[in-house]
Amino acid sequence: MNGNTSELHVIFGTGPVGQWTMRALVKMGKRVRMVNRSGKADVPAGVEVVKTDAYDLASAKAAVQGATVVYQCAQPEYHEWVEKFPPLQSSILEAAASVGAKLIICDNLYMYGDPDGKPITEDMPYRAHTRKGKVRQVMAEAAMAAHKAGKLRVAVGRASDFFGPFEMVQGEQLFIPALTGKPANLLGNPDLPHSFTYVKDFGTALAVLGTHDEALGQAWITPTAPPVTQNQLVKWIEAEAGKPVKARAAGKLLLSLIGLFSPAPKELVEMLYEFEKPFTVDSSRFERTFGMKPTLTADAIRETVAWFKTHLAQART
Repeated sequence: MNGNTSELHVIFGTGPVGQWTMRALVKMGKRVRMVNRSGKADVPAGVEVVKTDAYDLASAKAAVQGATVVYQCAQPEYHEWVEKFPPLQSSILEAAASVGAKLIICDNLYMYGDPDGKPITEDMPYRAHTRKGKVRQVMAEAAMAAHKAGKLRVAVGRASDFFGPFEMVQGEQLFIPALTGKPANLLGNPDLPHSFTYVKDFGTALAVLGTHDEALGQAWITPTAPPVTQNQLVKWIEAEAGKPVKARAAGKLLLSLIGLFSPAPKELVEMLYEFEKPFTVDSSRFERTFGMKPTLTADAIRETVAWFKTHLAQART
């Protein structure tokens, strides 16, 4: 681990993963610069935020000047992945290489395809069979090819579906409805075991990868608590919210119908295989190597509900 606290860590993306990566790095005493399209973000004092078009290579290179480590936590809109995600990551990769920085990539599990109920591990072959899975696979292979060619040093952190403070996808589907008396929205079969990663753990894990050279050249499944069913998740949220929570589950037909009016639900249809069989991960390799355990799900739910209560209260003022 590098003990130099003056080194600069540059994070592309100020969403939930970028937020928690930044907070972990600040705790380590690192200097952090965050990069997004607006130049504005909710950050502690001392954290720099710069406005940049990451698709423009010259702009991306300017944003990483002085960086020791670059984190790729940015992404286009879900329905724009096929067209926009590869050029975005390519630009950030080229920018990191131009200053000799390590590149830590925030990734998911789509490239593994359907594990058919088996726990996903890092040594599983890539078998992407969806449009978005194939995009993730191509980007993952390109990043590791750049590492093997000596262009730059790369490590990849992978998480399952994540939730937590700042994370608005699950927030709008589960936590906000639960707190406002509306039905929570689930997917597929809500009684199957499913691995959910706490986004705070995901961000912390990326910061760990960025500060440990033994992580380089590999993909890592980040610490994730034992699987739970979606209905169990709702029960935990219900207990913390202090009120009954109704839940409804959407399948392919309903998502397809909703998708006629909104692009995001339509994109979920091809990913429903994750919710039609058990979908679990094994993060023990990361946990053993770096000594980091996942947050207990009950504690993660408690922290998330508390954050959304505050978030909703602030929105009303």
